[in-house]
Amino acid sequence: MKRKFTILGCGSSLGSPWITNYNGNLKKSIKNIRTRCCAHIQKGNLSVCIDTSPDIKYQFLKNKIKNLDSIIYTHEHADQTAGIFEMRPFYWKNKSRIPIYGSQKTIKALKKSYGFCFTEAQGYKPIMTANVISKNFSIRKKNIKLNVKSFQVSHGLIKSTGYVIDKIGYISDCNKVSSKNLEHLKNLNFLVLDCLKIDKHPSHLNLDEALNLINITKPKKAILTNLHTDLDYFKLKKRLPKNIIPAYDGLSFNY
Repeated sequence: MKRKFTILGCGSSLGSPWITNYNGNLKKSIKNIRTRCCAHIQKGNLSVCIDTSPDIKYQFLKNKIKNLDSIIYTHEHADQTAGIFEMRPFYWKNKSRIPIYGSQKTIKALKKSYGFCFTEAQGYKPIMTANVISKNFSIRKKNIKLNVKSFQVSHGLIKSTGYVIDKIGYISDCNKVSSKNLEHLKNLNFLVLDCLKIDKHPSHLNLDEALNLINITKPKKAILTNLHTDLDYFKLKKRLPKNIIPAYDGLSFNY
């Protein structure tokens, strides 16, 4: 059975370069062209997206993702949700609503901002079904099952949701994980983790904090994501131990 995890986007909220063409200290390379954070899981014929970034259409086309069964949301910020309306063609293609999963706060915010996705209005049919998650849930498609563990992490003034899916941890937006929830991140094959900047930040892990968390949880391999314009791919890769790598758009691995 095919099992593939893809980093669709690994950039911070403005990506890189910014709309002004600012790219900070980044070397000119495809590895430093970053769209907003988003990921995709393919398990057999089950296709699941984590977040819908503003760049989601480009991300799907670039990675040749031709179907979608479900969406998992980490939190309600625009850089994780603004591409939600791009999912309409999958509703038309599959002739069924797309199930989405998220915390109660995230689902409430999505329904408020994108009500047309969930409620019929002006002749447009709803394209999604909202599911408020509990700690553990599963996504199924015929005989394929994706087991998902969810837990809250601190993301500045709000809570974001971290996920463990088939021994892969994904925490794209976070500045602190409680001691209790650190236990969910132990014995993982892969950990995809927020690492925004070199300097300390009020709502994201910086490089030292991300490395410290990885040292505590000891995944077999860690991938740093949500990278800002002060973290050059090549300089970062040279600095990191072999089991930790910086993400780049389109990075994928089989599991």
